[in-house]
Amino acid sequence: MKKKIEIEALNPIHGNVNYILNLTYMAKKNRYKPTEAENIIWQKILRYEQTGFKFSRQKPISRFILDFYCSKLNLAIEIDGDSHIIKKQNDILRDKFLSQIGIKTIRIANDEILNNINEVRRKILKICSGLACQGEVVPTCRDRSG
Repeated sequence: MKKKIEIEALNPIHGNVNYILNLTYMAKKNRYKPTEAENIIWQKILRYEQTGFKFSRQKPISRFILDFYCSKLNLAIEIDGDSHIIKKQNDILRDKFLSQIGIKTIRIANDEILNNINEVRRKILKICSGLACQGEVVPTCRDRSG
């Protein structure tokens, strides 16, 4: 099973993750109409100035569009609104697939972002710092969670 996933998702020549070309239109559309929670987390936490890492918004990966993705950390951040309550099983399968190709996923509820942004910031920065030190991504692994 894992070999099939690797062949489907990973480009062995270029070392990047393939994606379905039709998703680029949907991703672009999603970038222009973010949810309130996506906009807040982008403006207040995930900008390069805040994390020290480049995050992409609405990034196509294989057959999915990730809310936010950092290629240096292989980290996906998914913002879960009310619709995710009924899509729980799909989210589990998606996260498992991403894990199999080396991408760690963290999920954050809309309400958490809207009502407790400081805790969300602390959590994300701690994870980014931990992944950076683990993979020796940056020259200095200082904890930005302050």
